[in-house]
Amino acid sequence: MTPEVAVILGLSVVTLVLLLGAFFATTRQDRGADDPEPPGETPLSSSVGAAQPPQPAMGHVGIDYPDPRTIKVGDTIECQGVRSRVLGALYLSWQGTQWTEYLLDDGTRRYQWLSIQMHDGLATGEPPHLEVLLWTQVPTEGMIPAKTTLSVEGVDFLPIDRGTAAFRGEGVTSMPERGLLDFADYRAADGRLLSFERLQGRRWRASHAQHLAPGTIRIEKKG
Repeated sequence: MTPEVAVILGLSVVTLVLLLGAFFATTRQDRGADDPEPPGETPLSSSVGAAQPPQPAMGHVGIDYPDPRTIKVGDTIECQGVRSRVLGALYLSWQGTQWTEYLLDDGTRRYQWLSIQMHDGLATGEPPHLEVLLWTQVPTEGMIPAKTTLSVEGVDFLPIDRGTAAFRGEGVTSMPERGLLDFADYRAADGRLLSFERLQGRRWRASHAQHLAPGTIRIEKKG
């Protein structure tokens, strides 16, 4: 091999290495541009008509927006653009689980219940999340909650939880100060929730639930 040929082959090899290096560098940059943004803080969750609850605005409960767990009887809250007075509260517990239900009056004699409950993460390592549900009563025409599928307004609901919770009442609730509350919870395939509740010895009442993002609730503390 002559010196001239050796030089030409050497330059060709160097050029090939540089081209391959540039190609792989470009490929890595292109794949990186297609990668999704790293997820932010896991949002607090908490639905009617949706398989997945709506995602709240990013932020920290109690810092970037009021903590719904601080709601007290006599406060005024605003959710979904409607201002309501908190008439009363029920503090419930069942098998170590605790939650609070607030009776709301929007001034039109249309009463709703707002439930607040902290849940553990769905998987190992996931942080706890705050579930906020707005309950609206639905007519069931004397229907009794069964342990099988229920059909309400053309929608099939499967049973998910059933039991008897102890409660303590505060303010106006139409319930005694203390007692036991039977409940039966159901979920539809599209994520809708249905719950039956009754004070022991009374008739069943049914309600649909709508998930609310905790950060969408405004709280006006009573003076």
